[in-house]
Amino acid sequence: MSTQESKQRFSVHLLQLTDAIFIWAGFIIAAAMRGPIRDLLGMPGDGGEGLGGMVWVVYLVVPLTPLILERFGHYDRPVSRRGSEVFSGLVQGFSMIIVIVVIVAVFGKYTETKRLVLGSGFLFSFVLLWLRSHFFLRFWRSRAANTGYSDRVILAGPCQDTEAFEKDLDPDLAKTWKVVSHFDLENQTVDDLDELIKKESVQRVIFLAKHTEFERVSRAVEACEVQGVEAWIGASFMQAQVARPSFDTVNGQPMLVFRSTPELSWQLFCKKVVDIIGALLILILSSPFWIAAIIGIKLSSPGAPVIFTQQRSGLYGKPFCIFKFRTMVADAEKLLDQVKEEHGNEVDGPAFKLKTDPRIFPFGHFLRKFSIDELPQVINVLRGEMSLVGPRPLPLHEIEAIENSAHRRRLSMKPGITCLWQISGRSDITDFDEWVKLDVEYIDQWSIWEDFRILIKTIPAVLFSKGAR
Repeated sequence: MSTQESKQRFSVHLLQLTDAIFIWAGFIIAAAMRGPIRDLLGMPGDGGEGLGGMVWVVYLVVPLTPLILERFGHYDRPVSRRGSEVFSGLVQGFSMIIVIVVIVAVFGKYTETKRLVLGSGFLFSFVLLWLRSHFFLRFWRSRAANTGYSDRVILAGPCQDTEAFEKDLDPDLAKTWKVVSHFDLENQTVDDLDELIKKESVQRVIFLAKHTEFERVSRAVEACEVQGVEAWIGASFMQAQVARPSFDTVNGQPMLVFRSTPELSWQLFCKKVVDIIGALLILILSSPFWIAAIIGIKLSSPGAPVIFTQQRSGLYGKPFCIFKFRTMVADAEKLLDQVKEEHGNEVDGPAFKLKTDPRIFPFGHFLRKFSIDELPQVINVLRGEMSLVGPRPLPLHEIEAIENSAHRRRLSMKPGITCLWQISGRSDITDFDEWVKLDVEYIDQWSIWEDFRILIKTIPAVLFSKGAR
């Protein structure tokens, strides 16, 4: 993560901490004002004071609200955001947290919750956050207008590179920088740069070295190092269409890293926690279906194991053994080539799907229709081989048949029980390119909130057998 990104993340975390304090203060004010508000509305007093019965709300709302507000972009572009955008983000964020609190209150049967404190607490918190946003915006705009607070910067490189960079510079960042000089790295010497740094008292030099030899850039960076000035080197000589660049070190040597998958973060940690807790809950709640499936398979298709196992491609293509309730006849794997020859394949690509696969026995159709056959995969989730949400794992022979290397990007994230394909028609999607497109879209746009959205939408997709075969 770059210095600028680190500063931005620190600012966001600081604002989130500040907002959490304001939200807590909003509920404290609401509890203190409960009596006067009841008197104002002509309601009889009930002797209830403080946050009695409301502690669970505070514990839920205070840490969760800033995270939800971040999801709605409340902390994006702090200098250039319009008041209407701030208000809209607050309304969306508070609407979601109110829905969450109501759901928890209903299912948790928190009957002692004071509704007046709850409602006024949200109102006071909303007002405090709106005022914080308003005054923060005014402060940063006035500070950005004061050049004394701006970082003094030199853009070093060929003229066409430095001019293009400054033209495309993010407006928020441009307000915090003062570009004091454009240094022509090709036609001026390192000594000239050394003198310019002294003369202009700059804080950093940004090297845009796409058309400049590395040796010249290296000597210029050393000049910055001697004076303790930050040297930022643009990596425009490396173009990536999807991967996001970041920096790391190996044996003290700086490395430019391009990642096209989500980087390790608190959201990935939350995903793992949700996987474990969710898999355990599914295992417990679905136990009656396990018993029914085992009995049904034993009666309708005896002579073979109840659990079907198969080698599938996991993260980055690493093989693992997937578990499913058996829905096909005992020798289904041996009959695959014969079925393909006689009935063809309804999917354009290496994956195999057939609506009327003759290998599926009647009870197996029922298990597939309601996705009961997928339940044993919670064991794969608990073993860390799969996630609740992720691209569906394909058999090894189907992965080996992939001709387009770009399709293997779907292997760059841990496979899941459900995915975008699952909620978008499942077997109704017969184009493998479209299937991969959905998987790649999930990887590129992944967040913990996207996982929750897919999990919620999976429920009606399973109940109403949307696209199931």
